[in-house]
Amino acid sequence: MTFRNRLVLVATIAVIAAILAAAAASYIAARNSLLGSVDGTLRADAQAIQARTGGLQRGGAGLSYRGYQYVTSSGVVITGGGIPVSATVRSVAASAAGTSYYADVTITGADYRELVVSVGTVRIITGGVYAGTARAALQVVLPLASVDGQLAHLGFILFVVAIMGVALAFLLAWIVSRAALVPLDELTAAVEQVATTSDVSQRLDAGGPDELGRLRRAFNHLLSALQRSQDAQRQLVLDAGHELRTPLTSLRTNLEVVRRLDQLSPQEREVLVDDLLTQMNELTTLVGDLSELARGEQRPTPPRVFRLDSLLEDALAVATTHGRARQVTFNLSSSPTWVRAQRDRVERAIGNLLDNALKWSPEHGVVEVTCLGGIVTVRDHGPGIAEEDLPHVFDRFYRAPAARALPGSGLGLAIVAQVAQAEGGSVWAGTPPGGGAIFRFELPVVPPPAAGQPDRDDDE
Repeated sequence: MTFRNRLVLVATIAVIAAILAAAAASYIAARNSLLGSVDGTLRADAQAIQARTGGLQRGGAGLSYRGYQYVTSSGVVITGGGIPVSATVRSVAASAAGTSYYADVTITGADYRELVVSVGTVRIITGGVYAGTARAALQVVLPLASVDGQLAHLGFILFVVAIMGVALAFLLAWIVSRAALVPLDELTAAVEQVATTSDVSQRLDAGGPDELGRLRRAFNHLLSALQRSQDAQRQLVLDAGHELRTPLTSLRTNLEVVRRLDQLSPQEREVLVDDLLTQMNELTTLVGDLSELARGEQRPTPPRVFRLDSLLEDALAVATTHGRARQVTFNLSSSPTWVRAQRDRVERAIGNLLDNALKWSPEHGVVEVTCLGGIVTVRDHGPGIAEEDLPHVFDRFYRAPAARALPGSGLGLAIVAQVAQAEGGSVWAGTPPGGGAIFRFELPVVPPPAAGQPDRDDDE
């Protein structure tokens, strides 16, 4: 069933329920009003009967009642007759004078309205002779043929009105649904067009403040996010192709030289092999960096709670080994710090920061590293970062003019920024007083685990 049909059905059902409730209320109110009129007539007739019978004498000629009778508490009819005597009637007869009740009864197949009134203790006269006393009740009845006829006529009218109301409700619900769903149809057509053309540059009219307007704006936000994602992917592919071109060209040139390897001296062969290995390492690093960037904010591994300072110590051990060739030393100041993140990605980001500091440090230089309160700072004493380069140091493939002669892909710091963002942290770069460059990598801290659990997986 389509949404339009469901809307029409729900609206029609709601109107039908309202019409039936109104019809039922009207019918009940009319019936109560008619019965109230009959009950008033019965009360007046009962008073007239009691006044004219003068005890238990027959009378009441010309009154509006069809019949009456007196009945004792034992169920004996002492005057009148033809009206059924029930246990309730006997109970009223035995009650105090004035006790009464109304009821619907059937007499010889016809419907009557009955009033039963207790008349207290009465004298019984039979054939003009006093026969004693007894507690008695007066039963008075009126036929309901007129009331039933009026109610039947009213019911027929209400039924016709209900049928017409249902038909009108269905028609109006159909018209309203068509009018109300026009904006939704337009939105559906726009979504289908985007799905068909894959053109995420399209935008819908913002619409009004209602729910459909909110849906339009949400869809526009979705299209904007998709467009940004496509642009980022396209730029990544273009930048990757550009960056891969240089090492592949050099590698191809050196492989051309391999064809005449027998013409090279041993020294030239050694240089050629070193160049090939260097270029292969550059390609390996570049491919690894591209893979890391392509991961984006995906979480292939669950986050863990671990000590950031311990991870930093392990990374420093590797960086110190790399720095020995140029006698660069790393000084660490840290305190226990617990974070919740993907350990391997954080390790990669910190390793990139240390490699960057090592690359720019002079021989015999010192790199100062701290880890306090979830913040890792790395400061080198190299040439620093030029003012015009500061806004771009974390951009993909960006390399300052001074860095183009040095090895690297221009992706290391971009990976640092991406990891910080994905883990809910931040990254910052600046030039401290005294020269050099300083980088700050921050992650949200968490409480340490229970004693005896120094490092735990946390999949929550």
